[in-house]
Amino acid sequence: MREFDIDIPLGRIGALRIGESDAPKVLALHGWLDNAASFVPLAEYLHGIDLVAIDQPGHGRSAHLPPGTDYSFVGTMNAVLDVADALGWERFALLGHSMGAGIASMLAAACPQRIERLVAIEALGALAETPERTVARMRDAVVAHRKLKDKRLRVFTDIDSAVRTRQFASLVPGSGLDEASVRLLVERGLRDVHVDGQLVGHEWSSDPRLTLPTMVRMTEAQVEHLVAGIECPTLAIFADPAQPYLPDALRRRRVGLLPNGELKIIAGGHHLHMQQPADVAAAIGDFFLR
Repeated sequence: MREFDIDIPLGRIGALRIGESDAPKVLALHGWLDNAASFVPLAEYLHGIDLVAIDQPGHGRSAHLPPGTDYSFVGTMNAVLDVADALGWERFALLGHSMGAGIASMLAAACPQRIERLVAIEALGALAETPERTVARMRDAVVAHRKLKDKRLRVFTDIDSAVRTRQFASLVPGSGLDEASVRLLVERGLRDVHVDGQLVGHEWSSDPRLTLPTMVRMTEAQVEHLVAGIECPTLAIFADPAQPYLPDALRRRRVGLLPNGELKIIAGGHHLHMQQPADVAAAIGDFFLR
């Protein structure tokens, strides 16, 4: 995949691209605290498409939001549309993993005139919250936001140390990422740290605000209404066993709400698109080419 940058009103968006410019357009959105390198293993097996994988705002090599602002799915939706505009893509397909699949779901529902197809891996719709948790979630989030100013990023003396830290830090239960997959993400997710002109190590390039809890989430009823509003052909790919945040019965219920949806389940972990790219590509098949 070749690297390039995309300029949008927010700032620079880092991206990777593979394929031919006259092929079907597919925009790939990675998961929480991952980056565009998440799609490198899968890209090798996807043919006949023009695939662009971006570092979402605040991730990888993309710009951070201005001070005093918060990350949200809605804000990211606008950034993704700005990316598509900058690429000159009026109509395109979406390929999302985890958080990226959630954002892609929202885009597909909100912009049926622009989204041709959707492949959602390990998520469909947004994470939901029960109504009675609304106040507690907001209070916890405000406390966490106010404490963030005291947080200091860890400096790693070498990349291998960062790889080991990421590998054993379970960002999502059941991730089980192997060393090679972790290294792909880490090498794109670090920036150099210099003191007095000398390189002293590396730190995460992702915005620390991404680790903050979301202040407000949709209810399950709202998420179901959102999923039911996705008009484009949609392929949902999930790992077995299911993640705690989206149990098997719930994910099947959501897929069942799609007007034109299909569900495929593959034995594996949360990052199955990285660790079992051939299997995921086989599940996708010619979906983007129809």
